[in-house]
This record gives sequence, structure tokens and C-alpha cells, in this order.
Amino acid sequence: MPSSSADQVLADPAKRREPGPLGMFFREFLKHPVMVGSIIPSSDKLIARMLKPVDWANTKLFVEYGPGVGTFCPAILERMAPDAQLIAIDTNRDFVGYLGRRFTDSRFRPVLGSAADVRSIIAEHGHDHADYILSGLPFSTLPAGIGPRIAAETHDALRPGGAFLVYQFSPRVKDFLVPHFRRIDHAFEPINIPPAQLYWCWKD
Repeated sequence: MPSSSADQVLADPAKRREPGPLGMFFREFLKHPVMVGSIIPSSDKLIARMLKPVDWANTKLFVEYGPGVGTFCPAILERMAPDAQLIAIDTNRDFVGYLGRRFTDSRFRPVLGSAADVRSIIAEHGHDHADYILSGLPFSTLPAGIGPRIAAETHDALRPGGAFLVYQFSPRVKDFLVPHFRRIDHAFEPINIPPAQLYWCWKD
């Protein structure tokens, strides 16, 4: 059974001395501004709007790319079924370690790795496909070839009827999405710093 709270911090006093989510996020932004992409985490308004179309009753595997300090994780875990799983993939070792200490929910799995390897990662965790995949990765600043590969791998990793949920600060991300998804819903969220473009890319 999952623990009763989606955001349980370990009780060890030594663990509590590390930065809180905002402090950790800002520290990693200063170290890796291109990887993190924003100086502060996403707003509650953006999170609720991004997750609204998800069919939680039929979600067994939810994957997040670039979870950072876990801004979306509590909202996802609160909505997920008891037998569902959340896999959070990040290339930042510090973030992955922090997430492992911050969240003790048995449904949560932080993974050090690349979103470009999503199919092998979900297979290693016993799944054939993901129902939904969420990403805030800055596609326009990723190394050459990585953005198209992530988009292609994401499409193949999703079940039919599943969706790739993307929030970005630049509409250029659509260039990566259109070759793989025929139906793409779009919205703009002004209550965020900076304001964000939202995309829901549905797999036929």
C-alpha cells in the first residue's frame, strides 16, 4: 500500500538540513541553468491545468521527464490509483537523490537516466508502455538530435489513447511534436513565471 502522504520527508535530522524544494531548485539552476530551464518551479495553476485531461482511473504508469525537485509529484501521486506507479527520470544526479529522500510513497520511482531511453527504463520497471508522459524539458536547448529522439521514443512508449503532456516557455517545441502526433491540443498559461505554452499530444 502507498504511504498516506505524497510528500513525506525522512525524519533523520541530518536529512532535514539539506535545502528545501525552492532552495534545491535555485541551487541547481545556478549550477545547470540550461538543464533546469527556469529559475523557479511551476505554479499550482499550471500543474492543475496540465494534469486536468488525465484519465486517472485508467492510469497504471505515469512517467515524468526532468522532475527537478518534484514540483508535479505530489499532485500526480494524490491523483493516482493505489496500484499505479510514477517513474521520474532525470539526468541530474543531485535531483534524483533529493527526490528519493523527499518522497517515500511506494508508488514512486526516481531514475537517473535520459528521457531518450524511456522505453528501456519502463521495461526495466515491468511495464510494456506508459499511459501518460509529462515533460518540462527545454527542447529548444537540448543537444542536437536529442529532442527529436525523445519525441519519437515517447510516442512509441505510450499506449494508444495515451498522451504526452508538455509545458514549455517557447512554442518552438511544437516542431518536435508534430512529426509524431496527429492530434495536439494547445493552451497558454499566463499564471506562471515565465508564462508557459501547454501541449497535450495524443497517441492514436
